[in-house]
Amino acid sequence: MSIDSKEPKVVLQIDNLESYYGPIQAIRGVSLKVHEGQIVTVLGANGAGKTTLLKTISGVMDPEKGTIKMDGTDIQSLEPDAIVRQGIVHVPEGREIFPLMTVAENIAMGAYTRKDRSKIGEDEEMVYSYFPILKDRRAQRAGTLSGGQQQMLAIGRGLMSHPKLMLLDEPSLGLSPLLTQEIFEIIVRLNKEQKVTMMLVEQNAKVALGAADYGYVMELGRIVMNDSAEVLAASKDIQEFYLGVSQDENQRGQRRWKQRKTWR
Repeated sequence: MSIDSKEPKVVLQIDNLESYYGPIQAIRGVSLKVHEGQIVTVLGANGAGKTTLLKTISGVMDPEKGTIKMDGTDIQSLEPDAIVRQGIVHVPEGREIFPLMTVAENIAMGAYTRKDRSKIGEDEEMVYSYFPILKDRRAQRAGTLSGGQQQMLAIGRGLMSHPKLMLLDEPSLGLSPLLTQEIFEIIVRLNKEQKVTMMLVEQNAKVALGAADYGYVMELGRIVMNDSAEVLAASKDIQEFYLGVSQDENQRGQRRWKQRKTWR
């Protein structure tokens, strides 16, 4: 009897992607894959091209060159709403909720591409089960929520489109360490329980690698390193430049990485 050793299906595949801000090239020949069921993180300093990468995948920016495939279908020429219908939802940096609308109205907006209107109420309850504070505040204007609550709202709104792949841009931005851990614990739960594949960009390498299965490192618009999250967390370069750990602390850093995996 043969054993099926096939790796999980490739949900997102990017080949030789190039994007520009006017005359400035922000993405330089990026190629990567995201497999079904994974949490993939993209690390890098400010200006590395991480946000541009997500904007290009979600159709907010048009690529100059290269291909983006979702489930084997080219999507690089599609409009953002068509990309959402392909199963990709983008939770942008800074959340970009609708501040004058209520929490409930923001969540409902996440379902605007859906045709199965009868199931929307059920999914709203699913969102509230992950973020009970939002249910308590569903009649409150979204702009009056705290930063952590707004991040929860942005993720919850994204879930309403039934995404196959969720793109998360700096989900820890502006949050306390405690709230950051809470958000990432929910991200891991959604990945496991709702079967949402995740691709997130982060400057907080510690928490990102603690949640991720695989990682890419970007510098100046290029992918310069990629491997499993565990291997990246143990890398001397990652330890020193992204985790703030000296080479003498690498062994302790590996132990800390294992401890950070406890919520998985």
